[in-house]
Amino acid sequence: MHMHKPIADSAFRPKKIYMEIKSARFVISNTDVRKCPQDGKPEYAFIGRSNVGKSSLINMLTRQNKLAMTSSTPGKTLLINHFLVNDSWYLVDLPGYGYAKRSKSQQEKLTDIISGYILGREQMTMLFLLIDSRHPAQKIDLEFIEWLGENGVPFAIVFTKADKLTRSQLHSNIEAYKATLLEQWEELPPMLITSSEHSVGRTEMLDYIDNINKTL
Repeated sequence: MHMHKPIADSAFRPKKIYMEIKSARFVISNTDVRKCPQDGKPEYAFIGRSNVGKSSLINMLTRQNKLAMTSSTPGKTLLINHFLVNDSWYLVDLPGYGYAKRSKSQQEKLTDIISGYILGREQMTMLFLLIDSRHPAQKIDLEFIEWLGENGVPFAIVFTKADKLTRSQLHSNIEAYKATLLEQWEELPPMLITSSEHSVGRTEMLDYIDNINKTL
């Protein structure tokens, strides 16, 4: 059999094809995990404090400016929102936590909704925990991370708003965050860096999801 010699020039190598989002549509909102879609498709859930830039990140990933509505009042949404992507997996927008102006009963209701989904939803393949890269580690986030660890929840940390810092500030903030986590954790969760304004981290996040989907 005649063998072709490999072409040395890297320009002839096929580029790695990243997942592209061809379609993303809203499917359902609810507060009850039992009413979530029952089609068994994998789900990637997004959660974070109420002003972390979650809606902007979801809109940036899907390239649809109004897919996740950004509320002018942080923490207004008390719903689990399912968006079907490429007809093959769900992006799930969970309520933001830690909004101080909520009543105690609202806080409790919110905790039930979040924990009900995260602990009760078999289809949840990965939880993306959004952290504002501008701030040092916040107690509420660290407690949430600890709770995820205690319950064996698969999660990755997504640092948002990276464009608001210089490269060296961003690097030192993330290193400081890692050091804080290593006080409690033997190994760190996966970490991704994003900026919705400049589409930073979009390819990495979609590639990360795509690689997990390929193993399912």
